[in-house]
This record gives sequence, C-alpha cells and structure tokens, in this order.
Amino acid sequence: MKKFLLALDEGTTSCRAVLFSLHDMRAVCSYSEPLNVSYPFDGWVEQNAAEIYEKQMRCVRRIFETASYDPACVIAVGITNQRESTVIWDRKTGAPLAPCIGWQCRRTAGEVERIRKEGLESKIKKKTGLVADAYFSATKLSWLLDNTPGAREKAERGELLAGTLDSYLVYRMTGGARHITDVTNASRTMLFDINTLDWDDELLSMFRIPRKILPEVTECTGNFGSAFVAGRSMPICGIAGDQQAALVGQACFDKGDVKCTYGTGAFILANIGSEPRITRSPLLTTVAYKIKGETAYAFEGSVFNAGSVMSWLESVGLLSSAGESEAVASGVPDSGGVYLIPAFTGMGAPYWNMNCRAAVLGITRATTRAHIVRAALECIALRSSEVYDLMTDALGMPLGALNADGGMSRNSLLLSAQADIIGNVVRKSCEVECTALGAAYLAGIGAGVIKGTGEIKRTHACEATFEPSSDGLKVERLKAGWKQAVGTLLTDTLN
Repeated sequence: MKKFLLALDEGTTSCRAVLFSLHDMRAVCSYSEPLNVSYPFDGWVEQNAAEIYEKQMRCVRRIFETASYDPACVIAVGITNQRESTVIWDRKTGAPLAPCIGWQCRRTAGEVERIRKEGLESKIKKKTGLVADAYFSATKLSWLLDNTPGAREKAERGELLAGTLDSYLVYRMTGGARHITDVTNASRTMLFDINTLDWDDELLSMFRIPRKILPEVTECTGNFGSAFVAGRSMPICGIAGDQQAALVGQACFDKGDVKCTYGTGAFILANIGSEPRITRSPLLTTVAYKIKGETAYAFEGSVFNAGSVMSWLESVGLLSSAGESEAVASGVPDSGGVYLIPAFTGMGAPYWNMNCRAAVLGITRATTRAHIVRAALECIALRSSEVYDLMTDALGMPLGALNADGGMSRNSLLLSAQADIIGNVVRKSCEVECTALGAAYLAGIGAGVIKGTGEIKRTHACEATFEPSSDGLKVERLKAGWKQAVGTLLTDTLN
C-alpha cells in the first residue's frame, strides 16, 4: 500500500492541502482555496481565522473526495503557515473574538515608534533577533487585547487564548486538546528569546501580555496531537512558519545555504549555523528549525511586496493576469529608466521604514506598459539583492547559489534578472511550493519515516539554473538608478 504525507499550507491569500508520496516526495494531488483579505483602513490588513480553518479543512476533504487516495494511507500531517498574523479566540468554543491581524498590517506603527523613542529596540533585538516593527506579533496581540471588548478580562480569567495561525489551526484540528506553536513561529512574535528558546517575561511585561494565553513552544517535529480530518484521525507531526518550511524544503541545512521564496512577499533566509548571531545590520536573526533536539538559526530579510506587486498591476489594468507578466515584460530590452518601488505596506530590510509608500519613478512619454511591468519584475529582484548582499557581509563568507521557490519562481525573466543582479547562480526548485514540501518533510521526520536532514539533502534536486550575465556594466547602471530612486522616495517620506 502506498504511503503519503499530507501538508497543510496556510498562506496569506490562499490555503492549500498537498499530498506527497513518501516514495519520492513528489506532490501527487493538491487542492487550494482563496482566502479573503480585508483592508478596512489605510495600512490595516485583516482576515477571518474561522474562515481560514474551514477552508483549510475543505481543501483536505476535497483531496480525498476528488482523487482515488485513501485517507488511511496518510502517515502524518505537517502544517506551515503565514507567520506573525495574530488571532485571539475563546478557549471553550475556538471562536475568534476579533479579526485576525495580518502580518502586513501597520495599525500598530505608532506603538512601535513609542518603543523606539524609549530606547527599547536594542533590548528587543538582543533577545529576539528582530527589529522593533509592526510586522511582528507582539504589538498586534497587545492591540487586540486593548481593543476587543472584554478581551483583557477574559484573558485574566483564563477564558481566552492567543497565537499565530499555526496555533489556531492545531487547536481547532485537535478539538482544543493542544495549544502549541513551534520555535520558528514563536521566534517571529517579538516575545520569544531565541537564546533561551522560551517566552521572555520582560518582553511579555513590556507589551502587557499574560503568559498563560500563549501556546506551549515545541520543536518543529514530534507528535503534536491527533487531527480528525477527512473522516479519519491523523497525527500532526510537523510545524514550521512558511519561510522556515521553505528553507527545509530547499534542503538548506548547511551554513551559507540560502533560499528566496517569491510569494506575496519575497523572503530570503540564509542558514547561519547552530548559534544565534545578532548583528547591528538591519537583518533579522530567526530560528531556522529545531529538529530532533538540534537547533539552527538563520539571517532573514523580508521584502514585503513581490507577488502582490503583480496583483496591483492586475488591479489597475496593466496586466490581465499575473501570469502574463513575463510575456509583457519581454517585449522591451529594459525598463527604459522606470523604477517601481514596491512599498505598498512600507519597506522591510534594509530600510525598515513603516511610513513610505509605493511609487513609480522615471516615467516619460516614451514609457509603455511593458516598461512598467518590466520595472515591476526588476524591483523584486533589486529588493531581494539588497538583502542578499547584506547577508553576505554579515555572515563574513560567500553565500551559496540562491535557491528559488514560490509562485513567482515560475517567471524565468525574474530569476534571470535575479542572477544578474546578485552576480551568482539562481537555482529553481523542482517543487515550486517548497513551503508545503518542507512541512511534509518535517511531518515525515516527526513520524519517523524520514531519517533526518541528511536524507533530505541527499535527494534534493533543482529543475533549472540561471547563470549571471557577463554584462556587469548594465547591472551596475540598473543598481545605481535603483539606489537613486529609493533615495528620492525616502527623502520625500522624511519631508
């Protein structure tokens, strides 16, 4: 009888269930559902956690309803999720008390500015590896407790629980039996000490968050309870935040291994080994994974908008679908001096500017739709290269080839531009959805059917490689124009 691992990939704009054959770890069946995202005010991003759970379970049911696979053949379930997004819910019913605050939400930017002015940012970074930013969960959770009627009182009475979406999914899937999160998701909250691998009492006090509402922190692999899905009980054996799951899916287990997931945003993680390294640079230090007692750390740089740039182009009529971006952009040899700065929700590393907004600069009467679309693709590669270069400097050694995955890695023009701009090879994964693959790998390790990271490393392969261009002068001109364009935008923001 064939055996399978089931991955639940809960993303920002869609959720997905993917069935992987244990024989070769190839996806044999998948089903996805779109998720609603609301923007009630400027800079606010919200979702409905109950809808996310229901649609995630629907994806699982659809796999077994529409395909000839027996749920009894599933050995274990792995979960990966959008990180930092924060939800509070009723302990008894599992019902959310308020909308889930999305990771892109900037409503708590004012609170973050207060923290910075009080000189608390260095303490936060020393403990958590993170910069003080509204991106992370701490200020979101504090806001929910302060602005949801009765929430703080319920929290004190033990009637309320809180966490990131992995915690919420596990709680609902196990019928309330487990309230847990893994080290990777915990490390994105701004409440977790990555040195001790535990919630930090000083940070909890700073943000006025009761420890008792937070989940137990676990490794990424293990037995995390039984989920009753598709008419059958299945053990949950793997959990990781989406970007760390992709790192596992790309087999980045050695120091200097680096990946970029081009999804709604573009997220670069570089494995830095078994010791956390807190740098003065704008890079984040995060937990990469903890597997069988062994912890690895990573540098991370976040580009908040990547695939969302294509969605914007579609919304304003410059693309009929995001999938046509490569064909349209290929109609011109370059962007004609046009630069699109994708700061729709501020800018992450290396700028960490919560207040700037997107702009298109350099438009002339000769500018066409193709130039703007090409500039949109190039801006993703340019922003990612800024992070890649920072990581190289901070690690003090050359990074390996950039392992690319995510929906936008299907765009060969993007990956070719990325190779040119970083001056290194870009490798496209055989599995575009490496987040789901990583979750499946973790579930396999947790269930004992995959021996460990060495086995994953030996079998990992890429689908295509992109070599950097020899035209270094063209690349330097492109990067110089980009730096000037960003400088202009940031100067305008300050003024």
